Amino acid sequence: MPTDIPERPAALADAHVAAASSYPADSAVSLPSRTGGRAGGVSSRRTPETAGGNGRAVGIIASMAVCQAALMVGLGLLITGPAADVWPLTAEDGVTDGLERVRTATLDTVSLVVSEAGNTATVVIGTLISCLVLLLVPRLPRWRDAIFLAVGVSLQSLVFLAITEAVDRNRPDVERLDASPPTSSYTSGHTGAATALYAGLAVLVLHRVKGPWRKVLAAVLLLVPLLVGLARMYRGMHHPTDVAGGLVNGGLSLLIVGRALLTGPHVPAPAPAGEAVAAPRPAKPEQPAGRTTVVFNPTVTDDDARSALRQVLEDHGHHGAVFVPTTADDPGEGQTAEAIRDGATLVVVCGGDGTIRAAAESLAGTDVPLVVVPCGTGNLLARNLGLPVKPAEALAVALGGAPRRIDLGLIEGDGLAPTHFTVMSGAGLDAAMLEGTSDRAKAVIGWPAYVMAGLRELRAPRMRLTVSVDGAKPLRRSARMVLIANTGKVQGGAALVPDARPDDGLLDLLILDPRGPAGWLSAAGSLLRPHPHAKSGPDGPHAAGEHRSVEYFTFRRAEIRFDAPQPRELDGDPAGSGRHLTAQVRPGALSVLMPARGE
Repeated sequence: MPTDIPERPAALADAHVAAASSYPADSAVSLPSRTGGRAGGVSSRRTPETAGGNGRAVGIIASMAVCQAALMVGLGLLITGPAADVWPLTAEDGVTDGLERVRTATLDTVSLVVSEAGNTATVVIGTLISCLVLLLVPRLPRWRDAIFLAVGVSLQSLVFLAITEAVDRNRPDVERLDASPPTSSYTSGHTGAATALYAGLAVLVLHRVKGPWRKVLAAVLLLVPLLVGLARMYRGMHHPTDVAGGLVNGGLSLLIVGRALLTGPHVPAPAPAGEAVAAPRPAKPEQPAGRTTVVFNPTVTDDDARSALRQVLEDHGHHGAVFVPTTADDPGEGQTAEAIRDGATLVVVCGGDGTIRAAAESLAGTDVPLVVVPCGTGNLLARNLGLPVKPAEALAVALGGAPRRIDLGLIEGDGLAPTHFTVMSGAGLDAAMLEGTSDRAKAVIGWPAYVMAGLRELRAPRMRLTVSVDGAKPLRRSARMVLIANTGKVQGGAALVPDARPDDGLLDLLILDPRGPAGWLSAAGSLLRPHPHAKSGPDGPHAAGEHRSVEYFTFRRAEIRFDAPQPRELDGDPAGSGRHLTAQVRPGALSVLMPARGE
């Protein structure tokens, strides 16, 4: 089986689709090349500059917010861990003790008033009033400025909640003048919220207001969060590094949102009437032989989305496609099996990775091609196949390609019947993260919801396990996470398992076992750089190199036994807890429509 599938270029994630005919059986196809260009354009009912610009801003904010949360949590774990006994952290108690000694009745009153400037109610009301002023007072509403301020304050709050879930730090050992909230001392929520609101207003003053007094007003606004932080330390509520963390968290929130909303490229004015040139529609080829069935998840594929998909199918000659919804009891396997029995020669599946996996269960071993239309939260298979993440574009790109066979993983265990997976399966941290992510959180903030849940699971104890690869001598390991991968890329284009490829006739095993903040940093470095796989030799598999925070193995069949029941997952769906997993590859078991070469 060929093993030369190149990686998908990031540019294809938001590419538009070139006109193409229905797939020919003998077309040369491949996953997009590392150096492949952006696909051509297809007409859209919405102005692409506005639709794409808004979507890009949301994507930038979401992805950078995850990085912000990871950075702040990492600093918190460093402060409460290895660096706790290092100067200047060892001098913090002296600062809080000194502030306690200089307390007076007057300073107590002043600090209370200043502290209230960062209180939740004050910040919420202040943000609301500021946004209303921006929308109602100017001759033209300043929507972008209002959104900048509201999203900046909200982002700071979300990251603050993630930090307090992941980092546990006691408050200073002095008399506290306020009731202690049920959150960690790190970071200072008052200081972070005050930074987001008042520094955000300072940015808008400098950005929008003219006149010599604007710098003075901005300086006063920037002084408020510093005074709030000092007041919180005076009142015995926070260590100095907690206040510094709040300032950094609020500042990063404004920087991320500001870069996305205030400094991005301007949307050009629309062309005068009569001058707009619409992109040509794809030429309608002859009706492909056979029947097309569309299996869709109705919770993520609404009427408008189905209409857009139907139009793409019509444009590519697939007339009269039958749309079949999934149900809570049958997420796609039964509908796909019935479509095959009814003579379907092409099955289009619209949903997340769980819906795709359920359909692949029925398509495995057949010659009926699958078309992947990403409509879920992760959409990992679509990303790894080089498809755009917008449903209509992904469908058009796939229909312009040709069938290609990819591997499937087959996994079973105690309480887990033999089941195929298309992307990844695993146990430990990733499965616990999926179990801890609510459907509401996924619907509201998308895939970053998984990261928020993952931060809460970092304190869970590591698991002990025995792994045997391709019949070799069993190995004993401890781990935070065990991941079995058919494909390697996750959200954001990160290659979690760099060498995993969907058509190499192999599966890849990742064992992740970082210890402490330094171990997590080392593991992150290993995951971000090319890493050779472990090899299977006469004496059994051995890790490449000496680093054991991250280990990779390549195999055809592996057996994993856990000392205690562990949460498990299949293609992003929880699969119950258990002590045993057996995984094997089914080479070329699934036919999938791939983008044509050069797409």
